[in-house]
Amino acid sequence: MIATSPEAFGEALTRLPLSAEPPPTMRSALLVSPRQFRLIPGSSPDNRYVQWDASVDTERALAQHRALAETLGRLGLVVHLIPGHPELPDGVFPNNVFATIPGRLVVGSMRHPVRQGESDREEIRALFRDELGYELRDLSRSGVVAEMTGPLVIDRARGIGYCGMTERVDEAGCEAMHHALALRLTFRFDLHPGEYHTNVVMAILAGRVAVLHAPSFMDPRVPEEIARVYPGRTLLLEEEEKLAFAGNCISVTPRDVLMSATARGALRPSSVAFLEREGFRIHAVEVSELEKAGGSVRCMVAEIF
Repeated sequence: MIATSPEAFGEALTRLPLSAEPPPTMRSALLVSPRQFRLIPGSSPDNRYVQWDASVDTERALAQHRALAETLGRLGLVVHLIPGHPELPDGVFPNNVFATIPGRLVVGSMRHPVRQGESDREEIRALFRDELGYELRDLSRSGVVAEMTGPLVIDRARGIGYCGMTERVDEAGCEAMHHALALRLTFRFDLHPGEYHTNVVMAILAGRVAVLHAPSFMDPRVPEEIARVYPGRTLLLEEEEKLAFAGNCISVTPRDVLMSATARGALRPSSVAFLEREGFRIHAVEVSELEKAGGSVRCMVAEIF
């Protein structure tokens, strides 16, 4: 079911059948290296987080990305690292294009033409098809806009999707992702026009904790209704934390949360205490060079379930 109002979502939750909880965090990760990383005008015209006037140090970006991969490895994940393509510099954000459920790879459909070539990368399709034995569900030529776990934040433990509507997803794309990712319930709502991806303003950590920036939602009842799913376990971000990509954090394991050094530096002491009280260890990695392109740690990690 796809709920399109807080009332419908609340009602649907009461009827959501009980089922065994699947693993709430990924078993491995897909990363794409930032080969010849640079900012390309037109690749993300609706992304206000891009630092268009910044200069980019390619070698520093590569070093920071290696540190990200090493950190994921230290936290116990197998990391599948695919070389970047020089004509697809935004490919360093593969979670916009590729998402999985056990045994299935779903390929998304990108909004902006400069990024549409990312979905055609045979190296990534072959990894899942030939090495991992996953079936392929391809949305890239279906006529929808569906940037996967950019606009769609998923509570894997409950099978609930939270889909914020912007230019990066349309109604048909939301429905296509709902079915392709076998979600039990999707809550569709509007984000503030200044936002481009839900995963910048919201995260669900291991099915236990919600992280939200409430003013980024058009209808204030939406974050209130989401918070009711996680009573007493919702961290409300302030503007400075959101702008530093604190909402773009990711639960790597049921007890480990990863975010950028920028995000960690912006967290209020009360936010740190909240996460630690909920049993999370906070890990930070420096990705400031890559954040110039308007995304952070969550955007760089395509989860494999």
